[in-house]
This record gives sequence, structure tokens and C-alpha cells, in this order.
Amino acid sequence: MALTSSATPKGIVITVPVLVLAASVAAIFLVFLLSSLSSCSCPSNININTSPVSGSTAEPRVPVSIADDDAGGGAGRVAVSTTKEDVEWVKDQIRFNGLHMQDNVLRKGINPRTRAQQLQDLEQFKGISHYEEPEANNHTAFPCPGELLVEEHHSNYGEPWAGGRDVFEFLAESSHLTPDSRVLEIGCGTLRVGLHFIRYLNPEHFHCLERDELSLMAAFRYELPSQGLLYKRPLIVKGEDMDFTMFGSGVVYDLIYASAVFLHMPDKLVWVGLERLASKLKPYDGRIYVSHNIKFCSRMGGEECTKRLTSLGLEYIGKHTHDSLLFNHYEIWFGFRRSKE
Repeated sequence: MALTSSATPKGIVITVPVLVLAASVAAIFLVFLLSSLSSCSCPSNININTSPVSGSTAEPRVPVSIADDDAGGGAGRVAVSTTKEDVEWVKDQIRFNGLHMQDNVLRKGINPRTRAQQLQDLEQFKGISHYEEPEANNHTAFPCPGELLVEEHHSNYGEPWAGGRDVFEFLAESSHLTPDSRVLEIGCGTLRVGLHFIRYLNPEHFHCLERDELSLMAAFRYELPSQGLLYKRPLIVKGEDMDFTMFGSGVVYDLIYASAVFLHMPDKLVWVGLERLASKLKPYDGRIYVSHNIKFCSRMGGEECTKRLTSLGLEYIGKHTHDSLLFNHYEIWFGFRRSKE
């Protein structure tokens, strides 16, 4: 049979089902594209305003974070201060559970004891040991004095222990600290504030000069072990007369602070310390903070003090106040920076 070809013109025929399918594919692609754009994980900028305001009132707590260069390749954030959302969450939990503050009295499962009573028990029952072996075979890996075990040192400085967190938050935020920053505290005592810095900073990045032996024992034999912070290896040195030679000559600090310590020093010794510390402060970005007052400066007179600071390469940057999270209290802090290389 012979094959014959027709002479009908060539064309493209698109049926209705094909049109519906094409439209569906296009719609799905458009939805996918829009959802991808809306879920972009672009970095957000968080500004921390630390400009000094002379005579300012207590600063309200707002959500603030500090960049953590070591977390997630520098993309992470390490929260420092308690946010308003955090406070509301706690209040909601208390309301949800119907909690009310009760008198701390003896009841089933609760045996309230004063520190003096706890200490008496420790001494009477030799640490309330569960071992019947001689004292030479004591299983305690790190023997701790009873006075420390009942936390008598938490009352050494006349203010609630909880205030240490408030100080840490203010100083860490104001100095824009990251875990890689280096911090020096003058007179860290029993680590009421220092514990929070040690926990936040990288190992060996917290330094302290402290003169009181009892405070140092509390820090080494109770606070660091009980908080699981021995691995942080803070450099805490016993010393007086503002001698910082044991911290090394090459170290430069992002933050140097003294909480009510300069109140107990002669003005002359404070100035000696500032002279020695000026070269150890990071230029421009580093901060020195002194709490309560700066009588060592004001007693000289404004102009004379400014000249003295300038000769040391330091500049006064203002007064700050900072609220407490837990009790009706705020502290006054005076800030300085290194104004030249």
C-alpha cells in the first residue's frame, strides 16, 4: 500500500488539561519562592546605648544581648540581662501554680535552720558524715570549713548576695563584653560578682586582686567548687598596695572595676592604682568603673582632677545608675576610659 501525505498546515495544539497543569506548577513555584524569601535568616542589629548621663535615674531593664564571637561562628548571641518577657514568665508561673509566700516554719519535709544552727550540727556531728571509718580515711575530696558550708560569707559585705548579678549585668552590658574579653576586679571578695563573670568569660580571662584571706578561702574552697567553675581557672591573687605585677605585663583588659573598694583606700593609693592600671586598659573601648563615689577625685577639685586624669591618659565619661532585679536598690557607678594609645 502506498503512503500518502496530506498538505494540512503544521501547528501546536494545547489542550485544556495541559493549561491547568502548567498553571498549577507555576503557582506552586511562586508560593515556594515567596516562602523562601520570608524565612530569610538575616542578622538583626541590637544596639546597646551606654552613653553616660550625669545624674540619670535608675535605668529600666530592657532586653539586651551581647555578641558572642565564639558561639555559632560569631552569629550567636549570649543574653546577659533579664528581659521583661522573662519577668512576666516568672510571674505567670507563680500565678499558674497558685503560689504564695509562706512562713518558713517546720513542716513535713522542711527543716528550716539558721546558719548558726547548721554550723552547730556540722561541728557536733563532724560534718554529718555518713562514713564510720576513722577521720584519716575521710572520703571528702575537698574538705571545706563549716563556716563556708553554711555560707556565712554571703553576709560579709552587708548586702544581699543576689546583688552580685545586678552588678555583673550592668558592667557586662556597659562594656560590651564578649566571652573573649578580659576582666580585672579590684577586691573581688567572696566572688559575689566575680562568679558571674567567671561563668560568662572564657577560662583564665577573669583576674582579681584581693587582700582578705578569709574571702579568698571562701572563693577557692567553696564558691568555685560549688558552682562547678574550677575549670575556668580564674587568676585570683592575694595582694595589697595596688600591686598588679603578678598578672603579667602584657595583659590588656576590656573592663577593670572596683565595687565600693576605693572607699576604704587612702586617696594617694587610689591614684597609684589608677596610674598602674591606665596602661593595662584597652585604649578607647576599654572601661574602668568605680561604684558609690569618686571622692579620691572630687576632693581635688574638678579642674585639678581632670588634669590628673589627663596626665594618666584617662578620661571621665560620666555617672550611671543601675536598678536591682530583686530588691529596692540601685548602685551609682562612675566610668572612665583610656583616651590615648
